Amino acid sequence: MSTPRVWLITGASSSFGRITTEKVLSNDRVVATIRKPDVLDDLKAQCLPSQLLVVQLDVTKNEEIKFTFLKAKETFGRLDVVFYNAWCGISAEVEETPEEDASLMFETNFWGATNVSREAVRFLREENKPAGGRLLVNSSRAGVRAIPAGGYYSASKHALEGVTEALARELDPAWNIMVTIIEPGYFQTHGAGKPTPITHPAYSKPSLAGNAFRRFVFQGRPIGRTQLEPCKRYMRLKTCLNLPLGFR
Repeated sequence: MSTPRVWLITGASSSFGRITTEKVLSNDRVVATIRKPDVLDDLKAQCLPSQLLVVQLDVTKNEEIKFTFLKAKETFGRLDVVFYNAWCGISAEVEETPEEDASLMFETNFWGATNVSREAVRFLREENKPAGGRLLVNSSRAGVRAIPAGGYYSASKHALEGVTEALARELDPAWNIMVTIIEPGYFQTHGAGKPTPITHPAYSKPSLAGNAFRRFVFQGRPIGRTQLEPCKRYMRLKTCLNLPLGFR
């Protein structure tokens, strides 16, 4: 019988994070991180303390990230997989997006992911004996091609893809750390982002791309569901190879 792996999952309260946590618990152990720990009380009641550790974590706070990894070490001794899944999405045209909303998306989707990834690499290299593990980063197809009424969200995901690819190529292969970016299309989740009201009449025309996208997302049929039954056509996994420049 193989030794159970230990996962650290951010944004475990709902959608991809919650479903991944439930599926992983069937064979492995999980450090589930969320801003409001009581949301997972029902799952904790079904698990032994040796299976599931729930930690309060706001990914925009670096001191809480470091504390989470410390608790993982104290409880399970190692981590095998770190899955960054926390995110923030707001639907609005670039001109219409409030600066505070744009900043929140970058704080969560870029800085939160970056700081968790940095700590994950340090942990997998220096705390694991033997060293190694896998970093999974949940990005988006919006990180490949920008979406209308989602300029700042797309920008945060483009930035996340760039820094994650760079990080992966900086790693020494001897550390045995693999990095994978997940690029889902649109899925029907409990956290599908929020539309902001259009305040400028110039953007009110129904035929504009931003309004067409809103109708698709908030009124139409999403492509996938978070029962993890996606069509492969809309879910891309990009494993970043830590090879020298010119060899990718």
